[in-house]
Amino acid sequence: MGIDINHKYDRKVRRTKPKSQDVYLRLLVKLYRFLARRTKAKFNKIILKRLFMSKINRPPISLARIVRLMKKPGREGLITVVVGTVTDDQRIFEIPKLTPGH
Repeated sequence: MGIDINHKYDRKVRRTKPKSQDVYLRLLVKLYRFLARRTKAKFNKIILKRLFMSKINRPPISLARIVRLMKKPGREGLITVVVGTVTDDQRIFEIPKLTPGH
């Protein structure tokens, strides 16, 4: 009997569904699983993978960082998609028009 040296037949260890029982998260997973399967866009696969992540691996993003990233040239009119918590930032007084997506 031989040994599997190159680990070809090892099982894949990764999340295939979210641990949470949140119905809204499960609806998003159902939607993005469909989109990832039926479209060629890599974006949908990335969002699906991030929806599976634990809370620790989904760090919050501040509103200031979103504003800074969306102020770059050529990004006006784009939709902002954040998988995680968006925290308020008291340092900014004016928030430009953003189109959030879930």
